[in-house]
Amino acid sequence: MRIHEITNWAYGLTLVFTGLSAAAFIVSSHSADRERVAVEHHLSLDSLAEELALGADERTNEARLYVMSGEERRLVTFATDEAEEKRLEGTITAIRSLDPSPQEVDLLNSIRRDADVLDTMERQAIQTYQQGDVAKARDTLFGTEHVQLHARFMANVETFRKDTANRTLSAVHDAQFRADFFGLIARILLGATAALFLGVLYFVLRRRVAMPLVKMAAVVRRLARQDYEVEVLPDGRHDEISEMNNALAIFRENGLERERLDAARRAEQETKDLILQMMHRLQACQTRGEVAEMLTRFMPQIFPRLAGHLLLLNDRRTTLRVDASWLEPKRCEDQFELSDCWALRRGHPHVSDVRGGDAQCKHLREGEQEALCVPLSALGDTIGLLYFEEVDGACSSGDISRLYLEMIAENVALAIANLELRERLTDMAIRDPLTGLLNRRSLDEMLNRFADGQGTALACMMLDIDHFKRFNDEFGHDAGDMVMQHVAQIVRESVADRGKVFRFGGEEFTVLCPGMEIEQALDLAEVIRAAVADAPLSHRARPLGRVTMSIGVAQSPGEGPWATLVSRADASLLKAKEDGRNRVRPGREQTVDLAPLVHR
Repeated sequence: MRIHEITNWAYGLTLVFTGLSAAAFIVSSHSADRERVAVEHHLSLDSLAEELALGADERTNEARLYVMSGEERRLVTFATDEAEEKRLEGTITAIRSLDPSPQEVDLLNSIRRDADVLDTMERQAIQTYQQGDVAKARDTLFGTEHVQLHARFMANVETFRKDTANRTLSAVHDAQFRADFFGLIARILLGATAALFLGVLYFVLRRRVAMPLVKMAAVVRRLARQDYEVEVLPDGRHDEISEMNNALAIFRENGLERERLDAARRAEQETKDLILQMMHRLQACQTRGEVAEMLTRFMPQIFPRLAGHLLLLNDRRTTLRVDASWLEPKRCEDQFELSDCWALRRGHPHVSDVRGGDAQCKHLREGEQEALCVPLSALGDTIGLLYFEEVDGACSSGDISRLYLEMIAENVALAIANLELRERLTDMAIRDPLTGLLNRRSLDEMLNRFADGQGTALACMMLDIDHFKRFNDEFGHDAGDMVMQHVAQIVRESVADRGKVFRFGGEEFTVLCPGMEIEQALDLAEVIRAAVADAPLSHRARPLGRVTMSIGVAQSPGEGPWATLVSRADASLLKAKEDGRNRVRPGREQTVDLAPLVHR
């Protein structure tokens, strides 16, 4: 029951009990008044009846004494004047005014008649005595008739006294009982009112209001300090205090939810900040290795519950291989075909659900982790794939914002596409478009780097295709271009990782081999010359004949300064041509003017 209902009921019951007790007190007071009146009535009737008996007995005695002694003074109390008559009438009238019962009225009338008869007989006896007939007067007053009449009168008076006494005493007892009863009721009601008041004070004010308010005050103080860990105990009562308690519980839950949302917002903001940092660094990367490093550095911080791979397409764009990994993913193969991934087939992110709700990618091993594949696309081309999986079942990839993953994939794709575009532009700037070899500018830059402080040896080979003009004249320029590409490929494969191959100009090539002595350079040059001479060559099913090369070799700093390295190698090439072509000649310690060689 609600507190205001309890207080209303208590207030109403207090008013009712107070009203009833007041009414009981009033009735008790009225009964006490009736008791007092009944006592007074009893005393009055008893006094009047006694007065009747004493008056009649006195008159009779005075009359008898008069006729016996003849003394005149005996007639004083037995006067027959108006005062005596009025006194008797007054007594009877007073008795009638006290509201006697009908039986008492009848008895009173009988007493009055007997009193009148006695009074008449006594007067006649006194008159008879005064007339001298003493014997007759005495017979009248002492005769049987008078004695019986007097005895009956006295008996009636006594009966009247007893009846009035019984009636008035019964009224007194009844009034006393009513007064005591209603007094007790009034006291009980006052006690009930006091008990009700004390009960309201204890159970309502203390148990239902004061004690819960003290507990709630402690809770409110902690909530005011934003300490939402405080426990708000449930209150099963349905009153205002329980509503306040429930409001505090709701406030606490809202505070906890607000803290959770704030924590989630902070975590989301931290995630956004980390993603933004990674994006800025991805755009500043200059190599794919740096892109891979940024991913392995930032992804565990951004998504600590997701392991993953960065997979990129090979040069033929048929196979993907792992380029970077973080948090040790377990299900994805390190290398697989482009068609094995549904995300790359569809061009959209794809979830491989362990519950079998969707198609499983073929590049996944058996496992319980849910996998997410996000394709990397830029400028309409597929570049690779970002692969994610749960870390030991810690979460589902659906718990991570797909927007973030797609945004990261987009930026990674753009970064890699920019690097590829930059590489292509760089290749266009430093490589020969026909042969794919490094161009003359790259040669000059490498020589300048060595001239600026490289302390290691550097071997230089100048290569020239013998009688190259013949291929253009006899078979056309397409055949000449094919010969150029064929020779460039043989030279590149022969040199491999021991040096760099450049197209110097026309049909001439340059090879720089850092850290290589002259003897090793001569051996390598001989290998190149033999490989070119032994390779058959045809164009459009027409044999082109044998292709040979003349090679000149020089070395710095042992044989001369860096500035004359290419000139000395070119002079050696000129010597090889003068000696009959298709041969290798070492460098000589002299400077050769290259102007006469422009015609080659």
